[in-house]
Amino acid sequence: MEKSRKLKIWELSALITLCVCLLTGLWAEGRQQRIAAGLVRLHVLAASDDPGEQAVKLRVRDAVLQYLAPQLEGLMSAGEAEALLAGELDGIRAAAERAAEGRAVRVTLGEERYPTRDYAGFSLPAGRYRSLRVVLGEGKGHNWWCVVFPPVCLAAVQREAVRPVMNPDDYALITREDGWQLRFRIVELWGELFNRVPDGGD
Repeated sequence: MEKSRKLKIWELSALITLCVCLLTGLWAEGRQQRIAAGLVRLHVLAASDDPGEQAVKLRVRDAVLQYLAPQLEGLMSAGEAEALLAGELDGIRAAAERAAEGRAVRVTLGEERYPTRDYAGFSLPAGRYRSLRVVLGEGKGHNWWCVVFPPVCLAAVQREAVRPVMNPDDYALITREDGWQLRFRIVELWGELFNRVPDGGD
C-alpha cells in the first residue's frame, strides 16, 4: 500500500513537472514570436569561406543596405517593410549583382531560423524570423546577418533603433533589464532547442 502511494506521488510530481515545462515552453515560444513579429532580418550567405568570397559578401551586404536605406526610412511597421521588400526583390538582386562580381545571386523573402545574436545593447533570442535572404553562388560560406527593419544594421545606436517597434516588456526582455535576464535565458534556450542553426554569423 505504501509502495503504491509513493508511486502515485512520483507520478503526480512528474505530471506537474511536465505541465510546468510545457507552459514555460508555450510562454517562451509566444514571447519569441511576438518579438519576431516586429522585425525583418537580413541574411547574406557567401559562396564559400575563401577570403576573397568573404570580401565579396561584405561588399554585397553594403550594396544591399545602401539600396534599401532610403526606401526603409520612415516605415512604421514590419508589415510595411515586408511589403516594400517583397516589391523590391528584383531591385535588391540587381544591387547585389553589381557588387557580386559575376557571381550568381538569389534573393528571397521568407521565414528562417536564427540562433541567438547579440547586438549593441540588446540580444535577439533564437527562433523563427521573417528574413530577406541573399545567397551568393552556392551559399556555402560563412554568413552575415543583421536586422533590416528597424534599420539596426545602419543605426549608430542599435539599442535605440528597436525601441519604437517593441512594447515595453519585449524591450526589457531583449535588453536584459533588471529582473528580465532569466526570462531572456528561458526564451533563448527554448529557441535553441528547436533551432539547430550553427552560430556562424559575423
